[in-house]
Amino acid sequence: MAKKSIYLDNSATTRVADEVVEAMLPYFTEEYGNPSSLHEFGRNAKAAIDNARMTIADSISANPEEIFFTSGGTESDNIAVFGVAKAFGKGRIITTKIEHPAIKNTVKELENEGFDVVRLDVDKEGFINLEQLEKAITDNTILVSIIHANNEIGTIQDIDKIGHLVKSKNIDAYFHVDAVQSYTKIPIDVDAAKVDLLSVASHKIHGPKGVGALYVREGTRLSTLQLGGSQEKNRRAGTENVPGIVGFSKAVEINMADFYKHTEKMTQLRDKLITNIECKIPDVILNGPKRDKRNPNNVNFSFKYVEGESILLHLDLEGIAVSTGSACSSNSLKPSHVLEAIGLPIDVSHGSIRFTLSRYTAEEEIDKVIEILPGIIEKLRTLSPLTQKSDVI
Repeated sequence: MAKKSIYLDNSATTRVADEVVEAMLPYFTEEYGNPSSLHEFGRNAKAAIDNARMTIADSISANPEEIFFTSGGTESDNIAVFGVAKAFGKGRIITTKIEHPAIKNTVKELENEGFDVVRLDVDKEGFINLEQLEKAITDNTILVSIIHANNEIGTIQDIDKIGHLVKSKNIDAYFHVDAVQSYTKIPIDVDAAKVDLLSVASHKIHGPKGVGALYVREGTRLSTLQLGGSQEKNRRAGTENVPGIVGFSKAVEINMADFYKHTEKMTQLRDKLITNIECKIPDVILNGPKRDKRNPNNVNFSFKYVEGESILLHLDLEGIAVSTGSACSSNSLKPSHVLEAIGLPIDVSHGSIRFTLSRYTAEEEIDKVIEILPGIIEKLRTLSPLTQKSDVI
């Protein structure tokens, strides 16, 4: 009998909810019109997009006219950062040393083009220093881009404080938030937090891949990057992915309907896993903060004296799927820039594993990991040349 697989890589992607698939199906075979067409098929498709826009706007306390659909979080981040940079032509961009590659590499490209870039330091738990941010904001600052919940270590930045600080120092500087990992897991109010641009993605919340959204506050200067038709109010040319947008909207609806129930469940399972790993396995380091300052679904540990890839493969043999960090960097042999930024030594960072949960994660799955993991670590440490003999259990 085959082992039942346990999926704990939900920050990479999630399973699509059954209700989402059901909601999407008619838009492949029945309501398949182009939303730009004036006939009934087109009108029905456009109505579906308009309804989805309202659902996503409501979830972050925005107006529907401020929501623009994209192909995912990476495109949303690119439109936000490149769009502001192109609109201004020059100026300072402030970000952090622990951004997702969609921001990290975009900002690097702008730095190569002559933009002044400031990368904020973080402490050992991944939090920025607000005083450093305040000093970095100048009259020529055009954009501050901060990740809300870090994709590797789960650190939640206080975007309310950051947004108010940005606007108090320079009312004309825009504040962009990468909320791809936090969306529908942490409450977001773009107006209260003074957010001008915010990126979200469908496949992180049990929606389909290949669709996301960008919130753009009304009046924000943002140049168009993709030329073509007039779709999405000329923000993003190209025929809209109607089934994907419908599915995204349904996923948002599901997650927001029982927001506190499903986040509380993930939080309890997250903390159970953290507590048991710390109790049962010596020489481990929890990367990122504990409790309410950590994304509800995120657990990231460094296991001394062993390689993360070896842990991953041994867990995979047991039918347990995890990751060694960001899925976007999984083919790189370089140490995680996030773990480097929080001061983790390179040899320790190479022994890091990320477990990420979802609304479908069951307690018995967490129990299975707690049962299996200590033996895997003990076995690998016994074989590892990195382990001091006195350290072997």
